[in-house]
Amino acid sequence: MTLRIGLVAGEPSGDLLAARVMQGLAAKASSHQVLSARPQNGPGVHFQGIGGPAMEAQGLECWHDMAALTVFGYVDALKRLPSLVRTYNDVKSRWLGVPPDVFVGIDAPDFNLRLEHQLKQAGIPTVHFVGPSIWAWRYSRIHKIRQSVSHMLVLFPFEQAIYVKEGIPVTYVGHPLADVIPLQPDRADARKRLGLDDSARVLAVLPGSRSSEIRLLAPRFLRAVQILQQQAPDLCVVVPMVNAQRRHEFQAILAQHPVSNLKIIDQSTMADRPAAWDAMEAADAVLVASGTATLETALFKRPMVISYVLSPMMRRLMAWKSGQEKPYVPWVGLPNVLLNDFAVPELLQDDATPEKLANACWQALTDPALSASLAARFLDMHHTLRCDTPRLAAQAIYKVATGAAG
Repeated sequence: MTLRIGLVAGEPSGDLLAARVMQGLAAKASSHQVLSARPQNGPGVHFQGIGGPAMEAQGLECWHDMAALTVFGYVDALKRLPSLVRTYNDVKSRWLGVPPDVFVGIDAPDFNLRLEHQLKQAGIPTVHFVGPSIWAWRYSRIHKIRQSVSHMLVLFPFEQAIYVKEGIPVTYVGHPLADVIPLQPDRADARKRLGLDDSARVLAVLPGSRSSEIRLLAPRFLRAVQILQQQAPDLCVVVPMVNAQRRHEFQAILAQHPVSNLKIIDQSTMADRPAAWDAMEAADAVLVASGTATLETALFKRPMVISYVLSPMMRRLMAWKSGQEKPYVPWVGLPNVLLNDFAVPELLQDDATPEKLANACWQALTDPALSASLAARFLDMHHTLRCDTPRLAAQAIYKVATGAAG
């Protein structure tokens, strides 16, 4: 028989994660001698649903491109609501009509938890991969998760205890980034790839991948760099950009706040890995917008300064949707959350002034004892998160799909 697996991923990171899990599932099905009627999907397994190019390369029968689910903020979601509803209704009706052996939702909780609820009510096992950050915002979502999810796969160790306490089957699978980012980064090699002097003092500046982040953070970050270059005129700055549109937006702001010795790295010029990774690996320190990039920076063992600014409207929307004015935990940066400590500075909202950002970055750039201490803590974190995520996730999903004991 053929194992049928439904999948929905809504972002590039989810596409890459799902693709690696699909490889593991195909290998798992093959090792259990499940005979496939659809060899283009790999031995013993057939994948269908919503995804991107990496999932399609692993044999996904793609009903909708993941761009159909990619929204940036509440305003964009409202504008695209009709098409989101059409996509949701289409995949729901397909799977209710011909049920898969298991449905796997990768992140995208607003879409996937709603879909998982409908499918689980119809008797279809559901797995949710990447737990929503209920430990920071809207813990009340745990009730929806309990109703919707047969098994939760979580990326961070502390999340497992939350779901165990709530009686929700859970498996800690580690973080996939920890499997692909090297334990020992190679600063010299990264600088060679970027054409940077090996002896230069380098600050990586990552103002985010969304238009709103560029608009709100880039001016502050660039003014902070101007202050730093008054102290160190030879300071080299590298800025990775995810696409041409973000680069255009950033360069417009750079024209208003010019700095010297600045190199923009285009993702289009990077063949096999994110441009941000080369920037992080080459840097002495990183000024970074809060988000997954902070975890990547920690895995590259670099001191950092975390910052974020929300518009007044977005702050009101988040408070309204979550029912709380601030996170349950005192940190927003993932390295600090994982270390349970203010290991690296967080300068948010009104604290994100160019002067404060510059002062914090200067310490990160010039304090070797701080850099060594953080590198040691980040290495311990890296080992904890490095669990061969695709293999563990595939094992858990296969078990839910087949009812197998292992």
